[in-house]
Amino acid sequence: MSIEVRDPRFLDVIPEDLALETLGEGFAFTEGPIWHPTERHLTFSDIPNSRMHRWSAEGGVTVFRDPSNMTNGNTYDHSGRILSCEHATSRVTRTEADGSVTVMASHYDGKELNSPNDIVVRRDGSIWFTDPTFGRLGGTGVVRDLELDHVGVYRLDPDSRELTLLATDFGQPNGLAFTLDHEGLYVADTPNRHIRRFAINDDGSLSGGEVFAESTGEGAGAPDGLKIDSQGHVFCAGPGGVHVYHPADGTCLGVIHTPAFCANFAWGDDDLLTFFLTSSTCLYRTRVKVPGIPLF
Repeated sequence: MSIEVRDPRFLDVIPEDLALETLGEGFAFTEGPIWHPTERHLTFSDIPNSRMHRWSAEGGVTVFRDPSNMTNGNTYDHSGRILSCEHATSRVTRTEADGSVTVMASHYDGKELNSPNDIVVRRDGSIWFTDPTFGRLGGTGVVRDLELDHVGVYRLDPDSRELTLLATDFGQPNGLAFTLDHEGLYVADTPNRHIRRFAINDDGSLSGGEVFAESTGEGAGAPDGLKIDSQGHVFCAGPGGVHVYHPADGTCLGVIHTPAFCANFAWGDDDLLTFFLTSSTCLYRTRVKVPGIPLF
């Protein structure tokens, strides 16, 4: 599979001879991949089929949860419990060690959330997620009326379950990731085709929010899943595949091209140099030069 080099520094991150290996296919729309560092498996979502799957080198692809309430984004908390964003129920849930599911958030100010989409955990254990309206549309959601009059980014206290609305000035907030020092937050805005960067204040509020990078190019895709590697490079879904940005100035270094729209990705294996991609109906993997960051 080809790569598009927009800046020579791209080849410090991505090998010139990158090739994608298909690990699974025949899904409806894959999303939310997360790597377990000790059990060595990848869990990911198939939103329209309302399933979560799990891949391992030993077992291949198996069904992890069916139904999944059209789960989209996933992450792990500091105890290794899966946190998930459910499109069909507008909930953020946590899968406990015994397999039971705890509802962490479902309403704000007495009204149902739109459809939690992507989710991350800060070093202090707080849970942050985006809440666009995609999960109330057809295809990857259940058509129903909105109760809230805004889309937003939220912070959730895992102990008190207190939900704090941090920002609403987006077209549709989607993927999100902390900077390396966890003092900043990147948020992808899908219809506006850009990534914004916020500063996180001492009280946990956000300030700034300037455009960090524009998403440009040919092919299917727009800003969606967003993560950083261990050197701070910003990876974000975009036209034609996965775009890689330099953390200092937002320069797009290049694009990993995928056969179809790639919504999300994750690093895995013991060295965190295997790059898994959830791309439309398929799950792929390849190898990169810079490790990712373990989720716990």
